[in-house]
Amino acid sequence: MKFRKVAGKILLLLAVLQCAATIVSLLDTNRGIVRILDFVREPSIYLSALLGVLALIVNKKRSWPTLLVLAVSAGINLWRIWPYTFIAPAQLPLPDEVDGMSCVRVLSLNVLQSNDQYDEVAALIEREDPGLLLLMETNETWMEALEPQLSSYPFILAEPLDNKYGMVFATKLNVERAQMIANTSSNTPTLYATVTTEDGARFEVIGLHPRPPLPGESTKMRDANIARAGARTPDRLDNVLAIGDFNDVPWSRTTSQFVSEGGYRDPRAGRGSFATFPASYAFAGWPLDQIFVKNGVKVESFSLLEDVGSDHLPLAATVCAGPEFDNTPRFDTPVEPADAAASR
Repeated sequence: MKFRKVAGKILLLLAVLQCAATIVSLLDTNRGIVRILDFVREPSIYLSALLGVLALIVNKKRSWPTLLVLAVSAGINLWRIWPYTFIAPAQLPLPDEVDGMSCVRVLSLNVLQSNDQYDEVAALIEREDPGLLLLMETNETWMEALEPQLSSYPFILAEPLDNKYGMVFATKLNVERAQMIANTSSNTPTLYATVTTEDGARFEVIGLHPRPPLPGESTKMRDANIARAGARTPDRLDNVLAIGDFNDVPWSRTTSQFVSEGGYRDPRAGRGSFATFPASYAFAGWPLDQIFVKNGVKVESFSLLEDVGSDHLPLAATVCAGPEFDNTPRFDTPVEPADAAASR
């Protein structure tokens, strides 16, 4: 009896702490330690359910205070992730109607700079044979290890770095222009590319890998860069594909602003969160790797692939491009570094 009483009090305390963290996560702040709480909303719901079951087992009829607190926490988190539940309406049909459109296989992967399973990643690229490839956390060692696979691409734009923010863009499509510019800082490149399929379908590609929110640091600059990245593309085409390790979840204030300002749609919305991190425990993780499409870019298929030694799961999709809503570029000047724009 004494054990049940003590265990019940411990469960109530845990429930209160979890609910307090959930409420704090709603604060409109740029503090990294608060923004990190956005990541764990889905796992927090699972934790609420687990604590609730334990409370019922331990205290039975006296468990209602604990259950009430847990319900508040779970309700808040469910409200925030609602678009990424199975019962929410889908933003895109999957597969979408792509008859007569030009399609390309896309593969996006944060390889994890310290990952030494080069053969696993190489085998993945060979098997998927993507027409558009984005790799992140790539340094010179990774470039050398994947040289046989990358050599099959007629166009490669790479910025290998040893700070975990290196990036490689490779494609078999025709490239009108491609550049990597500074994002959060001079050593976190963001990709902007305009590509054309063999039958002339054009679309722009954004590849993002900004810094994550960290305790003790402000996310103001990072948030501004993510939010603006999709609204400011070099050729201002209506057809856009945005992919990469955003180091952010799709239901966060920052990425939600990216989506709303850019007019993007998400193939995952209404189908689940498709957690990509951490790879070994993705069933209880969160989706840091994103894919968004705009206007005439449609998604024929979308999936997460197997663990290849990274802390992120690979994200693969088949996307198709159709006629643009407006083929005339609105600006001729290249996009300026996002950090410069954000500092104004």
